[in-house]
Amino acid sequence: MLRTFRILSIVAASALTVLAATFVASAADSNRANLGPVGPSEPILVTAGTTRMVAYYQRTNGNCAVSAVVFDTSANGGGEASRRVRVALHPGELFHVDGVNDEHIVLTCGPKAKVLTVLNRGELLTKPVRALY
Repeated sequence: MLRTFRILSIVAASALTVLAATFVASAADSNRANLGPVGPSEPILVTAGTTRMVAYYQRTNGNCAVSAVVFDTSANGGGEASRRVRVALHPGELFHVDGVNDEHIVLTCGPKAKVLTVLNRGELLTKPVRALY
């Protein structure tokens, strides 16, 4: 009886491990992009070709104080050379991040600095996403 219980617990633990690994893998794929709108301190995650960007903002005097880290994931860029950019946007203003091959990301500050969003989301979502590994 004890041996049967031990075998069942090993099978159950193995099944849970497989389910957890599957969940983590699917969660990683679903979190590859967050184009907004996001509130203060929430991340925007964008991939445009080989250019990747992680951005967030804080509300400051009715403006969006945006901090973004931009890096290149190509073989030449290697993801090692990242750049941090900080900019203050008034509501309705645009912030352009240019990548290679005419790819770009456009951020905009929403009314009363309540949200930050990627303005050209349709363009980014319709381009094929390349694997980064």
